[in-house]
Amino acid sequence: MRRTSNNLSTDMGPSNRQLRVAELVRRSISDILIKNELYEEALTNVPITVGEVRCSSDLKLATVFVLPLGGKNGQEVVKGLVKNKGIIRKILGKNLNLKFVPELRFMEDKT
Repeated sequence: MRRTSNNLSTDMGPSNRQLRVAELVRRSISDILIKNELYEEALTNVPITVGEVRCSSDLKLATVFVLPLGGKNGQEVVKGLVKNKGIIRKILGKNLNLKFVPELRFMEDKT
């Protein structure tokens, strides 16, 4: 197995553990957004789809791909989520049974 400089395998995809944690994080963030637990104007009354979460091999970094319904104001939604990522991590820490809550990076889903 050949490794690159960022510890991601080039021959194999993500491990089962990475996929499992990514799915847990995706579902939890979706629940947070559905329940309107964030008090950010850019996020209120905006249906947001959490399309995918990709975790690093050490599970300390999660890239979250989000898209508002209709694809409009995607950058504003991402900025609102980045602004509230500390609150999101705190809620994830309460809801998930993980040793470490991954650092979150939000990106607009272009797919």
